[in-house]
Amino acid sequence: MKTIGVLTSGGDAPGMNACIRSIVRSSIYSGLKVKGIKFGYDGLINRKIIDMDVSSVADIIHRGGTILGSARSKEFETEEGQYKAIKILEEEGIEGLVLLGGDGTFRGAHEISKKGIKVIGIPCTIDNDMGYTDLTIGFSTAVGTVVEAIGRLRDTSSSHGRGNVLEVMGRNCGDLALYSGIAGGAESIVVPEIDMNLEEIIEKVNQGKKRGKLHHIVIVAEGVGDSFKIAKKIENSTGVETKVTVLGHIQRGGTPSPEDRILASEFGSSAVDLLIENKTDIAIGKKNGKVIFRTIEEAVETKKEFNTYLYEMSKKLSI
Repeated sequence: MKTIGVLTSGGDAPGMNACIRSIVRSSIYSGLKVKGIKFGYDGLINRKIIDMDVSSVADIIHRGGTILGSARSKEFETEEGQYKAIKILEEEGIEGLVLLGGDGTFRGAHEISKKGIKVIGIPCTIDNDMGYTDLTIGFSTAVGTVVEAIGRLRDTSSSHGRGNVLEVMGRNCGDLALYSGIAGGAESIVVPEIDMNLEEIIEKVNQGKKRGKLHHIVIVAEGVGDSFKIAKKIENSTGVETKVTVLGHIQRGGTPSPEDRILASEFGSSAVDLLIENKTDIAIGKKNGKVIFRTIEEAVETKKEFNTYLYEMSKKLSI
């Protein structure tokens, strides 16, 4: 192994830059050359490839987003596009590839691995929706972003005696809603893994209203339903004015947390070690505080288990 490549694909996540830095510097420390591929699989197919050195990753550990950029690629989903990408990798002398992203990124990596390219996948998604690992890069930072938003909404909601439905990202995974809701002290948390009990939420708002509570925060994961309809039903049933805040892509930005920087550094260094050992088709993760390695196929097929204990605990703490 003389030269490795690194690319970021899919949605960006805080900590990607810290991971790129770790990959580049670990590679150079081990005597390898590194090439950065700009804008994911699309950039690979269009040969947007740059040489990277120690200076090219200076002062990026604290920056959100990804200095390599990210993009979707319909062409790469075709076999013809994959062979085109492999040909470019071979022409550039890239013998191993580290890919940062989520489920879709991993599936693409698995396909080119079957065609002879050594690949290592690193999970980067604020949704924390990959079942084989306890944590994905970006999740910790996104939770912090949502918790900060909850605090700000509580201030203004208390001033006006309002309720507020806060919609967060997560697609079909409720981890971001659950963890930020607990950390932010939300009154109710609505996730796709548990059927929504709107009557229970309404009753909780009414109970709070009776004891003089001035704010009511309801966290809703985006995969559940229409947050505006939920807010309207709460307002109509309780008489409490209820606003909606959709955080959207603000959750993907910002300075990565210390936890994400450390996780990203650890995963990046481990990826380089695996390529040096001529390993391939492996996804890096973390379980019970330890770095783990799984086949990419196993990683994408492992179903995410929702933490029902934390969910039930949140209901006890929000009475």
